Amino acid sequence: MAIGTDTAPELTAEQVARILTEPLEHRSAFLAMGPRIYDTAGPLRIPAAPAGLPLTGPTDDPDDALPFTGENELIPERDYEFGEVTLLPSTMESIKVLTRFSNELARQSVVNLETALRDRLVRDVAARVDVALFGDGGDGTTTPRGLFAYEGTQSIDTAGAEITLDTLLDAQGLALAAAVDERTLRVVLNPTDYMALRKAKDGGDRYMLEPDARRGSDVPTLLGMPVTVTPRVSSGTAAILDPSAIAVARDLAPSVKVLSERYADYDQQAVRVVARYDAAPTTPGAIVLVRDES
Repeated sequence: MAIGTDTAPELTAEQVARILTEPLEHRSAFLAMGPRIYDTAGPLRIPAAPAGLPLTGPTDDPDDALPFTGENELIPERDYEFGEVTLLPSTMESIKVLTRFSNELARQSVVNLETALRDRLVRDVAARVDVALFGDGGDGTTTPRGLFAYEGTQSIDTAGAEITLDTLLDAQGLALAAAVDERTLRVVLNPTDYMALRKAKDGGDRYMLEPDARRGSDVPTLLGMPVTVTPRVSSGTAAILDPSAIAVARDLAPSVKVLSERYADYDQQAVRVVARYDAAPTTPGAIVLVRDES
């Protein structure tokens, strides 16, 4: 087998990337939707837009707009204010998982054990990443702050009502009013809410939502926007966002280690995985949360 205590008790960075990091980007719904991922060996500081609208619009004070400047005229100076996002502080805890297997299985398995272990580890780590990053908890110090706990985002209060197409259109309108590029918007929904919206019919008993031929039949869409459907988002909540407005910090050195001695009494080996992730919005106004705020 490819993973063995005699050849690789501590996997190299290339092996870790092949077994864990790269498959995780596809398996994790949060990482797959397209946030900006930064590999870092320590705490990361990123300039961020102030909370609120990401860009100024035509209704803002015209005296504050950039002036036109003529030939040979002095170019005016402009001081811009930027916030700052700090990711992956030294206090951030890791995601850890340990998988045990017998030496008989290692010797006699007819299925590639590396593939089986990779699938198991990736599934476990992806589930934990999504639970944390799609959640409404986390403090940003020891655990990552979840999408529905971000500060400075826009929001729509459903007041306990079901999520409807009109609600999502209102959320899309807020994002567009914040000068977010419509082509970058994505919807995040729970499977139950997604299927309820797919069942919506017009007065002629025809489904109101049809597949978007431009994106292919394998890409679910709503109102022209690609959809991330995940049970990690609570039912009755949704988000419309530009995924690139979120920064994800990934520890540069996740480790995968084969343990051969600890479980020797059981004639077993184990694979231990340690990884650290953190996420925060760099442009909070590009995120619209739909939920009951009562």
